[in-house]
Amino acid sequence: MDKILEGLVSSSHPLPLKRVIVRRVVESAETPLSQAQCRAMFALSTRLVLQGPDPFQRQVGRQVLEAYGRYHRAEFEAFFNRGLVLGLLQRGYGELSNRDPAILDYIQAGLRLIMSCPSVLELFELLQVEALRLVCERPAPPLCARLCQLLGDFPQCLPRGRKLSLAFCQQLVRSIAHFQSQGSREAELRLYVSQVTQVSGLLRSVWKAEPDTLLPSLQELFAVISAADTSFEPSVALASLVQHIPLQMITVLIRSLTTDPNVKDASMTQALCRMIDWLSWPLAQHVETWVIALLKGLAAVQKFTILIDVTLLKIELVFNRLWFPLVRPGALAVLSHMLLSFQHSPEAFHLIVPHVVSLVHSFKRDGLPSSTAFLMQLTELIHCMMYHYSGFPELYEPILEAVKDMPKPTEEKIKLILSQSAWTSQSSSLPSCLSRLSGKSETGKTGLINLGNTCYMNSVIQALFMATDFRRHVLSLNLNGCNSLMRKLQHLFAFLAHTQREAYAPRIFFEASRPPWFTPRSQQDCSEYLRFLLDRLHEEERTLKALSSTKTSESIMNEESQKQEAVHKAQVFAEAPCMGSEERTLIEKMFGGKLKTTICCLNCKSMSQKEEAFTDLSLAFCPPTSLENVGPKCVERSEVKDDYVVQTNTSATSPAGETLLNNLEVNGGCDTIMNEGTIKDFSTEPNSENTTNSELNKVQDNRDMSQRLVGKNTLSVTDLLNYFLAPEILSGDNKYYCEKCASLQNAEKTMQIIEEPEYLILTLLRFSYDPKCHIRRKILDNVSLPLVLELPVKRATSSLAVVSGGWSVGVEISDIGENLAKKLKPSGADEVTCPQLLPYVLSSVVVHSGVSSESGHYYSYARNVTGSGPSGLCHQSTALSLVSPQDKLLTEESPCTVVENELDTEMPREWFLFNDSRVTFTSFQSVQKITSRFPKDTAYVLFYKKQNSTCGFNTNSANGLWVNGDPPLQKDLMDAITKDNKLYLQEQELSARTQALQAASASCSFRPNGFDDNDPPGSCGPTGGGGGGGFSTVGRLVF
Repeated sequence: MDKILEGLVSSSHPLPLKRVIVRRVVESAETPLSQAQCRAMFALSTRLVLQGPDPFQRQVGRQVLEAYGRYHRAEFEAFFNRGLVLGLLQRGYGELSNRDPAILDYIQAGLRLIMSCPSVLELFELLQVEALRLVCERPAPPLCARLCQLLGDFPQCLPRGRKLSLAFCQQLVRSIAHFQSQGSREAELRLYVSQVTQVSGLLRSVWKAEPDTLLPSLQELFAVISAADTSFEPSVALASLVQHIPLQMITVLIRSLTTDPNVKDASMTQALCRMIDWLSWPLAQHVETWVIALLKGLAAVQKFTILIDVTLLKIELVFNRLWFPLVRPGALAVLSHMLLSFQHSPEAFHLIVPHVVSLVHSFKRDGLPSSTAFLMQLTELIHCMMYHYSGFPELYEPILEAVKDMPKPTEEKIKLILSQSAWTSQSSSLPSCLSRLSGKSETGKTGLINLGNTCYMNSVIQALFMATDFRRHVLSLNLNGCNSLMRKLQHLFAFLAHTQREAYAPRIFFEASRPPWFTPRSQQDCSEYLRFLLDRLHEEERTLKALSSTKTSESIMNEESQKQEAVHKAQVFAEAPCMGSEERTLIEKMFGGKLKTTICCLNCKSMSQKEEAFTDLSLAFCPPTSLENVGPKCVERSEVKDDYVVQTNTSATSPAGETLLNNLEVNGGCDTIMNEGTIKDFSTEPNSENTTNSELNKVQDNRDMSQRLVGKNTLSVTDLLNYFLAPEILSGDNKYYCEKCASLQNAEKTMQIIEEPEYLILTLLRFSYDPKCHIRRKILDNVSLPLVLELPVKRATSSLAVVSGGWSVGVEISDIGENLAKKLKPSGADEVTCPQLLPYVLSSVVVHSGVSSESGHYYSYARNVTGSGPSGLCHQSTALSLVSPQDKLLTEESPCTVVENELDTEMPREWFLFNDSRVTFTSFQSVQKITSRFPKDTAYVLFYKKQNSTCGFNTNSANGLWVNGDPPLQKDLMDAITKDNKLYLQEQELSARTQALQAASASCSFRPNGFDDNDPPGSCGPTGGGGGGGFSTVGRLVF
């Protein structure tokens, strides 16, 4: 029969005829045959299966083998023995190689026929050994897939025992690493993918049946992809294994990898790069999940060098994967994480910027719902990056044009995304110190390191930084090549806005801005420092403007003309206070206002007026009634003549000895922080024969007002400002010398704000001189802070123009000089005024904690306030009315009641507490209640922002891409910040590695980085912002 069949299949008869005859031969398998005949049929069918020249012969061989093996099982069992199978696996069959998949096809068919025979167990044992040998020989994808199919159908052939099973899994992983596709056509690629899927599916089955093999298999996988051998590149087919790793193991595995001291940086970098390459593998699931988890794990242990290198190496490859729909979801997830976390430098983002527009256009052309969804995600990502790295309009404008039709995320959403994505915000559950080493607080704000008794500077700088319009002006200045104090302030503001450090050390700025009389490392007055700083900035800018106006002609001037120019410069400096609004300095524009002081003789009604510039107002506390008769209301002069000048206090003067911007104290308070004397009891003085009863009644009304203020339980800033603007009677030893009367007369002095500042700075004079003990004591009275107040401003509307920058018309032009004589000429008639209530919103509060000016601690509360008000809220309806002193000195409604109503509309997390290095969220309620809860902590300096004003500052840049609305930084500043951010990441990494080495023998606990309202915000420690303090702390010296 075997001869007939062999001749038939090789004959030239028609194929249909051959099929009929073959069917007859297969049917005859049921007839009894001798052992020799069966063996001959088995040998022929084996030869046809393995060596058949065409598909027909191979099909005939399989049919005959299956039919005769089923009906003659004993004979087939004897034929299909250990020797045959071993020979096929080790030597092949004839010319057929032992690595041909057809060998395994034949063995699998034979196993099916003898499954019920005892000898099959022997074959299973054989195949267990041979399967391990095969995978160790790194079979090609077709053979390996065929082997895995056989082992999947006959799991009894899998290597048994933990050692062999583990070795099989590890070698199979390495075999996959050697896989390479043999073609590039779609059909070939599909076949290749299916073969890889078959192999990875077998590993999944083994891992599921024997869980102990999973972790060693993954260790082998990491060893393969982390190898530094450049001659061998592991196949991306390894990506097919990722989907079979339980996601529950992410935490354990990533922690093991990132903390293993045996894993070198180069190995981790190589492994991560190759994992990112896996994004190219189609059908692979969860690759992006593991890649992102490893990126986060490395960030959590501060291995930033690896993250930087990998991001710069692979960001373009990941972006290019977005062109392929099959792998686009995973690629976009990894791209988003890599870009959003790479916040110390624009380098990574700028690598992909040139390719964004073409990809956007491609998505739009597709018109598919999936493409549109991906485009929206990509647009949001791009907006976040352009927001964070503004200042490159030439790069971003084409992108903005391409995505102009797509929705733009809100600024709040962008801030949230960026704050959650930074490397330094990645949390770590590792029980060691490295879990709290890095990152800004959740506020996204940067603290200032206390350099040794510098909390007075830190609190002021944070308040100025949070003055949004001022900060934007400073950052927008072009100061290249200038080593001025303003340049240093710009540098400091830029770092506060963009550094990744939790706290920044302002050493350079401190040395440049410290007043010469301030003893290093000792307690100082923050108000005095603020005045000195603003005056320095103002004088410096004025000087630079004067120099720049004369510099252009210096190169061609001879010696004589240079002398003339020197004279001209002196004239320029002398005339500087008369500059028009367009020539005003930045300090004048932001903080400068004008106050008009009027003295009216109560005898002849003649008036003298003077205008004076100010940058802050110092508000004295209303005096206690027990001191009413001690002396006049803070007027030092015993004789006030026609050249009367309002007492002022300034911390610095210009080189010429003149002072432009003054701190106006209440009614001429003599010392920066002194509050001496009270309103003189005018009724006890002998009346002037020309003094009318109406004036006396007016004086008595003012005195009653003072007593009512004192009688209130809690004063408000409104009360103190009303007291500041209240009329004052000059009598007794303080009578006014009237030129018209040619004698000392009782007079009334009033002050009016005639030009309001953009930022109103109010200093509460809390330190008073105790004549008994000869020390300055602190007034610990609680003061209610209105969230919104209205400032009465009276602008002159008469046709009489105010000349020479501040003096009344009665002053002769010739009187203006170095002395300006501080003269006031009688005006003879009242000017027509238009009282106007201008709303101001509270921006910052600097708090002093302590009982004296020589000790304690400063910290500040602040929020972002723009010209239109915080969070777009309108406070007009609930504003505290600060009425004109001449009309009504006290409002009927309690300020506290109004403020409580305002609290209902406060936006959550709008306020920040800046305590040296620490920055935390807080609330306006905490600001209001700080003194009632902690009696030694009192508001000292207040910043109010004028509502509905933009200070003439255009906050809409050409490209609309300003970080926090701030202007883009100049290149040198951005480069400096980028360099420092990279240095900071390296410092964090080094610190983390050092602590990791000590983690086994040391533990670390951390105080929560938050502000607990049950504890005072605290005093400084050697490193600043340490918390603590409390009532039992004596002195609370600043460190």
